[in-house]
Amino acid sequence: MHRTGTFKLVNERVRDNVINFIRALPVDDKSPLVISIQEMTRTLEQNARMWATLNDIAKQVDWHGIPLKSEDWKHIFTATMKGQRSVPNLDGTGFIILGQSTRTMTKKELSDLLELAYSFGAEHGVKWSEKAKADLVYFDWYKDQLAA
Repeated sequence: MHRTGTFKLVNERVRDNVINFIRALPVDDKSPLVISIQEMTRTLEQNARMWATLNDIAKQVDWHGIPLKSEDWKHIFTATMKGQRSVPNLDGTGFIILGQSTRTMTKKELSDLLELAYSFGAEHGVKWSEKAKADLVYFDWYKDQLAA
């Protein structure tokens, strides 16, 4: 029987629990378990902030005369941030941006994405909705916490 577990390493007690959990796992060279340690991915609050921001941009900015949806702006910002490439689509009539899923971004990466979107919005005269304005205040506080 394989056991699985997810731990948020936030204090010594949790670290001790992780160590004990690993010690209790079976060792099997024919069917080994994989242990992965990674930075925590984006939060639900960050995700909500991202969509509020993208919605405001989509409603107010036409890109080179083309109105874009929030999802389109997400692809543009992730591709810009990550230096992604574009390739012709399957029928050759357009291009596909090879961006990164925000679902797998770390909290820091999504914070950087939000900073890029807010900066872009400010440069293009976006009037932030009440939701995005409240999130922008929280975002500034959160960015300061990441820098500390």
